[in-house]
Amino acid sequence: MVVSANVMMVGVAACVFVADQLTKLAVIDKLQYAEQWVLLDGFFKFVHWGNTGAAWSMFYGNNRLLAVISLLALVVLYYSLQHFDTHTRTGQLAMGLIFGGILGNLLDRVRLGHVVDFLYFHLHPRGGGEVGFPAFNVADSAICVGVGLLILLSFRPEPDPDDTPRIGRPA
Repeated sequence: MVVSANVMMVGVAACVFVADQLTKLAVIDKLQYAEQWVLLDGFFKFVHWGNTGAAWSMFYGNNRLLAVISLLALVVLYYSLQHFDTHTRTGQLAMGLIFGGILGNLLDRVRLGHVVDFLYFHLHPRGGGEVGFPAFNVADSAICVGVGLLILLSFRPEPDPDDTPRIGRPA
């Protein structure tokens, strides 16, 4: 079972990594830096933005430090896999999503000096202007979904060892 768990995690991580990098390459190829394509006016656009920070541009300008933190996170997660319900398919999926997402953004940090973000949801309030959710990418989405799955798994009750079926003995 350990081998299949690793195969599933690696497979999911590879799929996320490839999808993330291909979408970012498409954005880099089709949009100039800071260019935007409006897809749904007042709601969604493709953008080509670089982020040297973390989520919501926190720690902006600390790309190298965040690359080191990403690498450390990969190592710590790998060596603590047994604590993340990886004996279940959902746990394997979650960890694969997280590993693939971290690797995708880490490659951007090393190769480009920033993470490429390109999905931007926003609204135009009545008073004018634009209110938006921070731009993100496939890797960011995978990390968030993976962490969300781990949180859901944490609410699952542990199996009670006293509930094991007793064959041939009265209950």
